[in-house]
Amino acid sequence: MSEIIAEEVLMPEGGESFGNEGILRMMWRTFAENKLALFGLATIVFMFLFCFFGPWVFHSNQTDSATATTNAINSGAGVDFPWFQTWTHPLGTDGQGFDILGRLMFGGKAALAVGFLAGFMATVVGALWGAIAGYRGGKLDTVMMRFVDIGLSIPGLFLLIAIVIVFGRSPFIIVMTLGLTSWFGASRLLRGETLSLRTREYVLAVRSMGGSDRRIISKHILPNAIGTMVVLGTFSVADSILALAGLGFVGLGIQAPNTDWGTMLSNGVADGQTNGFWWDIIPVGLCIIVVVVALNYIGDALRDAFEVRLQKR
Repeated sequence: MSEIIAEEVLMPEGGESFGNEGILRMMWRTFAENKLALFGLATIVFMFLFCFFGPWVFHSNQTDSATATTNAINSGAGVDFPWFQTWTHPLGTDGQGFDILGRLMFGGKAALAVGFLAGFMATVVGALWGAIAGYRGGKLDTVMMRFVDIGLSIPGLFLLIAIVIVFGRSPFIIVMTLGLTSWFGASRLLRGETLSLRTREYVLAVRSMGGSDRRIISKHILPNAIGTMVVLGTFSVADSILALAGLGFVGLGIQAPNTDWGTMLSNGVADGQTNGFWWDIIPVGLCIIVVVVALNYIGDALRDAFEVRLQKR
């Protein structure tokens, strides 16, 4: 008899299970209904393969400036449409003689790695800060949120430039800088989510049984706010990629001989103004736009998917 009752509880009228597997299928179906999100997901996968595995297929020297200078002398960097001259450099070479296609892979590897690491860090820090502030409340909440207000009042690019100038432009410093200066908005959203979750019955039950605040936040608050965290993380990655591109465009990106898409765009603009090499700008500009737009489409679809999960829960 108990088994029959359990089946009736778990099975709605349509006969679809509310178990974890059913929920995951339902979330994927909601995500897949957004064709732009599927296109965005395919785009991100392609860009990862292009940037991280592409150099194994298309070999080009991106760190030896002497070789780049030789390329510039022998192939006439950027003189004409390069693909009419040779397939050795399908997109030609830039003003320094580096192969543009290989440079896109090289710079994209840095842009994607920095963007995803910084976005992940910003989401985790913001989630923890907001969860603690929202759960504890009182004076601690006030003090922590006033610190967030101060962080939000400082122009983001100005803060990034100041920190990078002081501490350097290594990839590690840039990841830490982006991650630790872009979590303020995430903390506000997670605080609001926590204010709602802390009054739920399961949280009150754990508290009444003597559960510690650390356990409640780590085992009950944050796991039930995972939907908000995932969506925030997606947008944080896009923001970090744009921020890195902005730093590179003003000359504070990844240090040479390494590069990033923003630095490539800055060099392309300089070459375009002096020599008319407009094809130095379009490929890298398209890469930045396509990746950021794809991440935004994915974030929108994930938000819809998690809303379905919450409605069914």
